[in-house]
Amino acid sequence: MTPAYKTALIVGAGLGLSASLARLLTQSDLSVALAARSPDKLRALCAETGASAFACDAQDQAQVGKLFEAVEEKLGAPDVVIYNASARTRGRLTTLDPDEVRRTLLVSAFGGFLVAQRAVPAMLGKGFGAILFTGASASVKGYAESAPFAMGKFALRGLAQSMARELSPNGIHVAHFVIDGQIRRRTDDDTRDSTLDPDAIAQTYVNVLMQPRSAWTSEVELRPWVEKF
Repeated sequence: MTPAYKTALIVGAGLGLSASLARLLTQSDLSVALAARSPDKLRALCAETGASAFACDAQDQAQVGKLFEAVEEKLGAPDVVIYNASARTRGRLTTLDPDEVRRTLLVSAFGGFLVAQRAVPAMLGKGFGAILFTGASASVKGYAESAPFAMGKFALRGLAQSMARELSPNGIHVAHFVIDGQIRRRTDDDTRDSTLDPDAIAQTYVNVLMQPRSAWTSEVELRPWVEKF
């Protein structure tokens, strides 16, 4: 782990990929904050890892501001921010509920903007930091009856690309991860070759964090070896 990184914030935390990230980051001696709309579900993970849980709905600017204030007071300004929140609504274009489409866009993309905008000033002041965005297959290809999710993930990818070009010269590493496939659920005891191991995904995130800035990655695609491109 790059020695400069001391504190990480995972927004949109759950018991899948975020849990794997929390375990690996704490093992790398980072203090970890987890943000979710319902932080009670993270109690066992916090007890296991020593992470701290906070309540936040990432689409709400006021809540994002309060989240960072609380994290900064308890752990200090985060050096690493991982945006792992998303929402999905499915259906034929003519039957989609506009309010649900709006919510999908706000959570999947606008929330990423709000979190990044709040995180960056402290990183600029220190001259280093990392912001990682979790994408999906829908970041690069839209599927039938899944337009809202594709819209949100395309927008998040665009945000990541723009931020990388703007902030890399200031020492801030921005990277986007295309998770092209289904992530395994621990409760299912799933070991199928067609699913992605969340621990393996988390290891890739940490590998990117460890990169020397002379050769930074701005985007990674991860898929099971049996997945078709």
